[in-house]
Amino acid sequence: MLSRGFTERRLASLLLILFIGSPITLIEGAEPKSKQSRPNIVIMLTDDLGYNDLGCYDHPAIKTPALDQLAAEGTLFTDCYAAAPVCSPSRAGMLSGRTPHRLGVFDWIPDGSPMHMKADETTFATILKEQGYQTAHIGKWHCNGQFNLPSQPQPNDHGFDYWFSTQNNALPTHHAPVNFVRNGEEVGQLEGYSSDIIVDDAIDWLRNRQDDQPFCLVVWFHSPHEVIATAPEFVKQYQEHEPLERAEYYGNVAQMDAAAGRLLGELDQQQLRDNSFVMFTSDNGPETLNRYGPRSSRSYGLPDPLRGMKLHVYEGGIRVPGIIRWPGHAAAGSVSNEPISGVDVLPTVCALAEIEVNVKKTLDGANILPALAQQPIDRPHPLYWRYDRALSDPKIAIRDGEWKLLVRGDYSEPELYHLTEDVSETQNMASKEPGRLKAMQAQLKTLNEEIAAEAPTWPKQDAKQKSNK
Repeated sequence: MLSRGFTERRLASLLLILFIGSPITLIEGAEPKSKQSRPNIVIMLTDDLGYNDLGCYDHPAIKTPALDQLAAEGTLFTDCYAAAPVCSPSRAGMLSGRTPHRLGVFDWIPDGSPMHMKADETTFATILKEQGYQTAHIGKWHCNGQFNLPSQPQPNDHGFDYWFSTQNNALPTHHAPVNFVRNGEEVGQLEGYSSDIIVDDAIDWLRNRQDDQPFCLVVWFHSPHEVIATAPEFVKQYQEHEPLERAEYYGNVAQMDAAAGRLLGELDQQQLRDNSFVMFTSDNGPETLNRYGPRSSRSYGLPDPLRGMKLHVYEGGIRVPGIIRWPGHAAAGSVSNEPISGVDVLPTVCALAEIEVNVKKTLDGANILPALAQQPIDRPHPLYWRYDRALSDPKIAIRDGEWKLLVRGDYSEPELYHLTEDVSETQNMASKEPGRLKAMQAQLKTLNEEIAAEAPTWPKQDAKQKSNK
């Protein structure tokens, strides 16, 4: 967890936001649109958002009033993790509740790749749909390479009644994208910016759903992934921050926040707030490399005070913002230091909906609802990450309580950090904690070998293969 000072500052600022905030006024005397008892579920995921990139996570410049308000009305997690330090594995891990290496989703999935989340993987959307939930996926998918083709499962094959999605990034940029597909039909070039397009569609879906059934709405933003395109009015808010690319990045986060605020406002307008579980997080840390051409540079996302960024198994690559609002369950303005992960979403939503988890394969996630009551989470094993192409020298890591162990692919050169005292991972305690090191090395090796034995192998990608019709 972070320092006591960080936690106290966050708690004080969240309570202030809650005190001065002005929630949307509901129509007096209106009947709630949703009368079912099971909670609705809304999962918002951003792309390459840095740990420090929201106002409620102490960014020095970016203003995110909507998400700050969400945190003030619920629980902010200081130790929230993505399932992986890169996009496709993180998303597959969230959907399945399984560490992505088990699934064979080892890295980001290129267009046309044979890599995908296989049809026999059970997602939380499939489970909820079978129990009467309406389900929708809107935004970035990135769980297959052969998108919108019968050769691989698509969002509808993984439990989504409705989908309005892209294979990977919004192309050619966030502005006027051409690659969205709605329920298997290409929609062509769209006007506007990706975050607004996604939220417009989500709001339209909410307004046209069945009122007497609970719903699960999965909204996966492209922002602030490169190549960024930001509306001028948002860039203007940060024009004093040079170079221009920095202002564009800051504005892009602010534009995403404004879109998220419109979605949250729609929940209020439909009087769905009190019976809706809302989670906001990111798929990994901020971009590390300059790999998107002259219109982009290394992301101006901040992982402070963490070490590393996206593509690292150090904290900066995997620790991300995490906010949950569930009125009556998540205390307004609360801060939790309990570690949670993207792989926890499946067992958590099953607990929310009072559904028995009936997944035939090994689950790695845990129900995190106890953390909303400031209680510990009962995990099947330590949190685990593996990324063989990591830029960091370590490729595998586990976290057990306050301690984190990182090793190279051959288990050599262990790095042991006491995260409570050293969140920046600067003091390797391996030589000072030989007993703990030995125990955690044994845990890591056993877990890694068990996971690797389950992972599938993929044929080599045909360079001529295309994933679009």
